[in-house]
Amino acid sequence: MTAHRHLTSPLALRGHTLRNRIVFGAHTNNMSDQGIPGARQGKYLLERALGGAAMVVCEPVPAHRTGVLTRGNLLHQSDEIVPYFQRITDEVKAAGSVIIQQIYHIGAHGDSDLSYAPHWSPSGGPSYHDSDGSHRMTVNEIHEILDAHVQAARRAKACGFDGVEVWAAYHSLLDQFWTPWSNTRDDAWGGSLENRTRFSRTLIERVRKACGEDFVIGLAISWSEVFPEVTLSAENLCEIIALHDATGHMDYVTVGAGSYLDFERIIPPFTHAEKLTTPLTTQLKGIVKHARITSEAGIRTPDNAETILSAGEADLVSIVRGQIADPHLARKVMEGRPQDIRGCISCNQMCWGRRSRDYWISCLINPSAGREFEWGGDRFTKAATPRKVLVVGAGPAGLEAARAAAERGHAVEIVEALPVIGGQFRLAGLQPRRAQILDLMDWYERQFTNLGVTLRLNTFLDEDEIAAHPADTVILATGSLPDDAGFQRWLPGEPRLPGLENGQVHSPEAILRREARPGHEVILYDEGSNWRGVGTAWWLAEQGHAVTIVTPEAFVGKEISRTAADGAARRALAAKGAHFVTESLISRWHGNGATVRSLLTGEETLIPASALVMATTNRSFDPFPESFAGKATHRIGDCAAPRLAAYAFHEGRKVALGV
Repeated sequence: MTAHRHLTSPLALRGHTLRNRIVFGAHTNNMSDQGIPGARQGKYLLERALGGAAMVVCEPVPAHRTGVLTRGNLLHQSDEIVPYFQRITDEVKAAGSVIIQQIYHIGAHGDSDLSYAPHWSPSGGPSYHDSDGSHRMTVNEIHEILDAHVQAARRAKACGFDGVEVWAAYHSLLDQFWTPWSNTRDDAWGGSLENRTRFSRTLIERVRKACGEDFVIGLAISWSEVFPEVTLSAENLCEIIALHDATGHMDYVTVGAGSYLDFERIIPPFTHAEKLTTPLTTQLKGIVKHARITSEAGIRTPDNAETILSAGEADLVSIVRGQIADPHLARKVMEGRPQDIRGCISCNQMCWGRRSRDYWISCLINPSAGREFEWGGDRFTKAATPRKVLVVGAGPAGLEAARAAAERGHAVEIVEALPVIGGQFRLAGLQPRRAQILDLMDWYERQFTNLGVTLRLNTFLDEDEIAAHPADTVILATGSLPDDAGFQRWLPGEPRLPGLENGQVHSPEAILRREARPGHEVILYDEGSNWRGVGTAWWLAEQGHAVTIVTPEAFVGKEISRTAADGAARRALAAKGAHFVTESLISRWHGNGATVRSLLTGEETLIPASALVMATTNRSFDPFPESFAGKATHRIGDCAAPRLAAYAFHEGRKVALGV
């Protein structure tokens, strides 16, 4: 039995029966190899099908050479992909999912570094991806692009896909035709609403004719209110969708958020609200006669999804990052155990963050994402020889090592010197809007109970105690400590912060643990330009401190820009009166202020402050010998080298798989 009655109910779609209402929606996973789908991509999709997703929408394939956007995209205009995808679609369908392929053309917003082709668009407008302009399509070229979409759909059917999703979201080519400011044509493809929708209506009609009545056709759109004077309003989109729905060719509409003009909301990080598209999906539900409506963007949990469906705000929900974080989310909901779902923390660090750097995507808290073909999915094979495993340290690396080792059948004990699990990652959960991290800590404790892991808190083991422990395998995950010398990377000739002896210099950890009383005016030196510094500054500002962030980077939050959360963080800090001093370092601390040196001009400025917080690189904490006699010894996470949390989770899983 399940409390998610609407979410787990089946749905008919163009002759197919979806086993529930959960879609693993289209997203760029960047996993192809030279444009060919291989084992990494196939097993990634299969894992979500095995995990119970009703419909899996595959990474978008470019329809045409002028619309290529990422290095890892699939080959455009080539039947070479067909036999490779046939293996993937066969497996996904055998696992019980309907599988769809999204087809896209980015229009003006292409990537010349990848396509080496002009970007084709309705009216030759500028790119919002880079600084390039685009080519205004001729009528013959419009027909060429239409035919390219039809051929891509034909190819998808040959690959074994049950249908295609035509992409009109985020101000892509179709959206550019719909939007008056980006479609200034005065021929049959511009002007009136009928003319501006002619391209998309013709495209869908031709796909239907080419692929048959049993072929699913979806349409992906997006909605944003950030630039209401130029973007399509909810009323505009309703009118457009009504025209398409009247043809009877379109089976569903996926509604996302954001656009190239509102990039943050495309994959909304934790800085944004959840359930972003329900105002529009509710309106669409009231006008469509044939198509089903899918709500996407910020639907993180089964409870969110059930709320949307039970209120009649959509027919389906697309949970993408939630099923990257836990590929078995749907199955766990169907089995009535949502408490076992590893909840997405909306950090965007390894999904969108890796994609933005043109790598294949993964997940901070689920390191099996993208490695399913190597690690056997997010599932565990029992070890041939069960062992006694001692894990020292309950930060991210230790938590995942202990859990995964227990999943493999080992007897696991994990010890932690602090009274709570999580280490520095738990402190991040105290920063504004980051409490989802604390939910993850609760999940680990539940899993330890289910798996029989012995958790000992307030326990510090020394070298002799570890040597005497009955475990035959020791995993050291003791983490790292703040650098108490205040060393700055961009002041390498000074081994210590000049003026450190004047006191009132603190680490972000000391601030978040409330071990320090920093006074009203605080300078935070942020060398990492990530959440350790930015989030702590935000926390201080929320507590009423007057905060000045000094960073050697060109802007505050540079390293989190890949997650699309940096703008929201800067806005929140600015709203609290924080000041930003960029491309600068601390040349001396005086106890009541800091001399700040510009890296551009060398000019020095005195900024008064009652405390200085140094968010610089930590130092590993590893007080133990290289190995313990008679015990296999492993070092993981920050005690091996201080890094971001993603690598700690990865090493925790990896070492457990090898025990």
